[in-house]
Amino acid sequence: MRGGWNAMNHSLLRRMWSSRMLYLMLLPGLAFYAVYKYGPMFGAVIAFKDFNIGLGVWDSPWADPWYSHFLYFYESPYFTKLLSNTLLISLYKLLWGIPPGILFAILLNEIRLLAFKRVVQTITYLPHFLSWVIVYGMLLVLLSERTGLVNVWLKENFDATVPFLTSIDWFRTVLVGSEIWKEFGWNAIIYLAAIAAIDPSLYEAARSDGAGRLRLIWHVTLPGMRSVIILLLIIRLGNILEAGFDQIFIMYNVQVYPVADILDTFVFRTGLEQFNFSLASAIGLFKSLIGLVLVVWANRVARRWGDGIW
Repeated sequence: MRGGWNAMNHSLLRRMWSSRMLYLMLLPGLAFYAVYKYGPMFGAVIAFKDFNIGLGVWDSPWADPWYSHFLYFYESPYFTKLLSNTLLISLYKLLWGIPPGILFAILLNEIRLLAFKRVVQTITYLPHFLSWVIVYGMLLVLLSERTGLVNVWLKENFDATVPFLTSIDWFRTVLVGSEIWKEFGWNAIIYLAAIAAIDPSLYEAARSDGAGRLRLIWHVTLPGMRSVIILLLIIRLGNILEAGFDQIFIMYNVQVYPVADILDTFVFRTGLEQFNFSLASAIGLFKSLIGLVLVVWANRVARRWGDGIW
């Protein structure tokens, strides 16, 4: 037994040594996750403590009872509204955000003029690299009630304006629409990679059976993308309580609090502005646990079609 174990270890070490450059390239990514993802997990203990910044994490007293911060948040008048706003915005982004990336990838795949295809890809990828500060500046130029180009046109032609950025009826639409515009080109990259991995012989066989372009897309392209779509859907479900803090924090205002205030903005106010770090940590831990449960559940459902992550 010992000899077999030693031989297996020797074989593993030899394979690792032969691929040492790949492991070396992996080190920066592992270091990033170790420092910024796994390291902060130890700080989650303050969710169960009455944290005092002067005493530090380990010397601060334990909360009595240990779940008091979770209970306080659950019984607070903000809980229902914060949770519903977060879920609604996340679901809107999920349901409306995935199809444009899939459709755009399929359309790009159908373009045969490579020069035009590269230009279109470059133009649609660029918004991903813009910060939300710049995007919000563009939205102000377009949608501001007093000076926005859209409202100037509405005023001249219909003698009316629409408060796109300060109306509870319009704010979520602007929020989701700007997210789609910014990310659909970037999201298409992974779908294009999935399409490129489809066996060309499947297309040839379908054409020989008389399939046109639409039937090729329906019977070959989309089934070939299914695994990637399910994978991304599972990952997005794990972040269902991440409605997009950066975007909302920059864009929201007092008038739209009823529809825009989410868990992350509440955490920002309680944790950084009111120094209630224990409550903020409890909310963050709550979000992580919900995300973990959803990922496990979604993976179990996906495994029925043989497309789970594990």
